[in-house]
Amino acid sequence: MSSLDVSRGVCALVPGLQHWLENAFYSVRIVDAQSPRERNDRRILLATEIGHATHRDILINMVDGAPSLVPAANGLPARVAFGLEDMGFAFALIAELARPAAVPAVGDNASTRLMTLAGRVARSDATVLIQGDTGTGKEGMARFLHAQSGRVTRDFIAVNCAALPETMMEAMLFGHKKGSFTGAANASEGLFLAADGGTLFLDEIAELPLALQAKLLRALQEGEVLPVGATHPVPVNVRIVAACNRNLAAEVAAGRFREDLYWRLNVMPLELRPLAERPGDVTAIAAAMLLRMSDVAKDAFVWPTAAALEKLTAHVWPGNARELGNVLQRAVVLRDGDRIEPADLHITGAPQLRIVEQVLAPADPIRLSPTSLRDVAHHSKLEAVRVALRETDGHRAAAAAKLGISERTLRYRLAEMRELAA
Repeated sequence: MSSLDVSRGVCALVPGLQHWLENAFYSVRIVDAQSPRERNDRRILLATEIGHATHRDILINMVDGAPSLVPAANGLPARVAFGLEDMGFAFALIAELARPAAVPAVGDNASTRLMTLAGRVARSDATVLIQGDTGTGKEGMARFLHAQSGRVTRDFIAVNCAALPETMMEAMLFGHKKGSFTGAANASEGLFLAADGGTLFLDEIAELPLALQAKLLRALQEGEVLPVGATHPVPVNVRIVAACNRNLAAEVAAGRFREDLYWRLNVMPLELRPLAERPGDVTAIAAAMLLRMSDVAKDAFVWPTAAALEKLTAHVWPGNARELGNVLQRAVVLRDGDRIEPADLHITGAPQLRIVEQVLAPADPIRLSPTSLRDVAHHSKLEAVRVALRETDGHRAAAAAKLGISERTLRYRLAEMRELAA
C-alpha cells in the first residue's frame, strides 16, 4: 500500500478526499503542512501552502470556474483546481498523479482489499493463478505482484500463450539448441531462462496444448527446463504467475486442461471481478487513461464533465477496461468542446445503465406500481440503496454504513435488484 501525506488544511476543505484515497489503495497520514518530512515523501497541500511544497507534491485549489490541471514542471509541484461539481473526478485524478507506476488504478473498496491480499501474496514465491474476464487487468496485477516481491530487481517477462505459434511453443518457452530443428540456425535460451531470477507471466494459460502442459508441469515441479534438442536439463529459478479468462476448473472438467497442472498453478488464486462490479474503479481507471491520452505537458488535459462521468459509471462495460479505453480515446479525439460531454461518449452494445439504476427507473411503470403497503415499503428500501450507492460513488462498504446495514445485507439487496432487472 502506498503512503501519502495530506495536510490538515486539505482535510478541512475537502473532507471526502481522505476516504477516496483510502479506497484507492493509499495509506493516508494527516500532517501539518510545515511539519518535517522525509526526502521522498509526497504530500497533498492547499495552493496557499505552496511555501511548504516540493516538486513531488500536489497542490489543490477550490474554484468556481472550469477545472484545470497544471503538471509539475520547473521545480514546481502539480496543481489541480476544481469546484464542487467536478470533485469526484478531481479526487481520482489526484490519486492517479501520486500513484506509483507499478500499482494498478483502483478506487473501489473491494479492489483495495484484493490489492492488500495480493501484496501479502507477492512477498512469497508461491505460484499465483489470476482469473478474470478479458480487460479486467490481469497483467497489471501480475506486474504489481512482481513489483512487490523480492524479485523486483530482476526481469518480468510477459507471455501471451494464445499468441505463440503452436509449432514453436516449446522452443520459445524452454529454448532450443542450434540445429535442433529446421530453421534453428542459432541457439535460444527461451523465455523461462530469460526470466531466471524474476517473474514469468503466462497469460491465457488455457491455450497451451495438453502435451506442452505436461512439460510445463515438470518445469514447475523440478525447477528445470529441457531445451529442444538438449540432453540435459537446465536449472531455472522463476516465479510463475499464470492467468486465464476462462474458468480453469471448468476447463479441467471438460478435459482441456491437466488437473495436476491446475493444482500446481492454483496455489494462490486471485480473481478479478468485471468492471461492472467495481464502480469505484471506473472513475480511477478513467483518470489514469485520460492522463496517458492527454498532452498534460502542453496544459491540454481533457476533463470529463460531471454528467459525462455519471454516464461512464452507469455503463455495464461488457468489454471492461479495454472498452472504457476505446470510449475515452474516441471522446478525446472527437469531442466538440474543451471538455468531454455525455454526447462525446459513444457507448454501444450492452445497456448503458447499471442494474442498480435500472430497477427503479421511471420508464418502467409496471415494476414501479406497488399494489400494497408492503410493496411500497420494499421499493422504498431499494430506492434507499440506489441513492446510497450513488452518494458514495458505488462504494459498497460506505453505502452499507450510510444505510446502517451490513455489507452482506447490501449484497442481498443488490441481488434483488438484479432479479427485478432481469
